[in-house]
Amino acid sequence: MPEEEEKIAPRVLVVEDETALAEIMRDYFIDADMAVDHLDHGTPAVEAILCGSYDLIVLDLMLPGKDGLEICREVRQSSDVAIIMVTAKVEEIDRLIGLELGADDYLCKPFSPRELIARARTVLRRSRGASTEAGSSSSRLSIDTTGWIARLDGKLLNLTRREFQLLEALYRRPGRVFSRSQLLDLAFPQDSEIFDRTIDSHIKNIRHKIKSTGDWDPIRSVYGVGYSFDPE
Repeated sequence: MPEEEEKIAPRVLVVEDETALAEIMRDYFIDADMAVDHLDHGTPAVEAILCGSYDLIVLDLMLPGKDGLEICREVRQSSDVAIIMVTAKVEEIDRLIGLELGADDYLCKPFSPRELIARARTVLRRSRGASTEAGSSSSRLSIDTTGWIARLDGKLLNLTRREFQLLEALYRRPGRVFSRSQLLDLAFPQDSEIFDRTIDSHIKNIRHKIKSTGDWDPIRSVYGVGYSFDPE
């Protein structure tokens, strides 16, 4: 039985028109014991993704034929396959649009291939655990929405109401990167007194309380975008 499990390698499709970069990504994925296919054009990508039984798609933003945003949009209409967007554009709007369309993570060129592999492993862990019951994103953290109580390793986290709402919004969607404005809509839909930059202050307080209670920091800052809850 263990021998059979070892043979099942994650299947990755790299959609990237820069040949040299695609070859580097391919080599690193192979070294990480993943099976890799490559497309250098956007037009056939959607059909290949939907028919290919892939575990992860590494999708460039700028592609000939059909760009990465359109591909992501079409794929998300019928598939929840894990997607990492890759872009040479640094404008925040492009990052946010990609994430709002359903990408699981993003990397901005140039990036380290080792970082790509690390991100890929994290996204694959999340997607493989997606069938578990909601709220089970971390065995260390428990959220009780009826009593407005959060516990870490069984110890009470003394969160304010707004800190609890923000942590709960991130916790229920592990690994998904959210902008500050998206977190406002998720955590405080009726609260007009909360502004984008207030999110940073609440996140800082939540991190401090989690670290002081359990020496742990599951909240990841994504430069230029926002935050995500990454329990692993």
